[in-house]
Amino acid sequence: MKKLSARRRHPLAAVVVLLLALAATGGLYAAFAPAGKAQADETAQSLAIEEGKKLYAVGCASCHGTGGQGTTDGPSLVGVGSAAVDFQVGTGRMPAQQPGAQVPKKKVIYSQAEIVQLAAYVASLGAGPITPTDKQVDPAGADVANGGELFRTNCAQCHNFTGKGGALTEGKYAPDLEGVSPKHIYEAMQTGPQSMPSFPDTTMPEQEKKDIIAYIETVNGDETESPGGLALGGLGPVSEGLFAWVFGLGALVAVAVWVAAHTAKAKKS
Repeated sequence: MKKLSARRRHPLAAVVVLLLALAATGGLYAAFAPAGKAQADETAQSLAIEEGKKLYAVGCASCHGTGGQGTTDGPSLVGVGSAAVDFQVGTGRMPAQQPGAQVPKKKVIYSQAEIVQLAAYVASLGAGPITPTDKQVDPAGADVANGGELFRTNCAQCHNFTGKGGALTEGKYAPDLEGVSPKHIYEAMQTGPQSMPSFPDTTMPEQEKKDIIAYIETVNGDETESPGGLALGGLGPVSEGLFAWVFGLGALVAVAVWVAAHTAKAKKS
């Protein structure tokens, strides 16, 4: 009987062994921490949506409808995603001052925290493109040559070869891309604002978007040199030919007039 009692385990021994096993496999953390973290994240997201809804009611609902369904003054926001809100509000295009062929970029009136809240609310109305992370838009190590090829194939028709922008039909225009943040360039490719087509990851993968951003930053950087001298808007032979025609031909006409006038004086004398 004494021998059997000596071998009897303590009642808490099984609990200790279980906790040690959970700790060894990461199960202890999985059993407690993630649940609390997930709950905290969910609470923070809910608060952001609530605050965003208040901001939306004041600054957006008059054009886009109380539930984002759209009106005659503004399109539906259901399914546009947080990326579209971050681009439009983060560049000052929204809220729009007045209707027109195209909404121009202007001073941003919301703080970044408020933009995040607005984006959270609009994203809750329907799934859409998500605001990219800093890692997604970082062009470090990207292929600039490939970016240039992609840009000339997909973007140069409107933005021209170096992203200086250009006129479109019916009063619309492609904006100048110099000085635009990588995040907003990425979001524009994601969402296709105004006259621009969208390039989702299924059409243009994340790495190709990075390559294009790297190309734009390279050709518009402070250290970029123009071998021909004046860039003339980077428009190529059109602007260069016009410059040569106006100023070159004008100079030749002036020289011809000067020569003719002096020749006439020489004959009279």
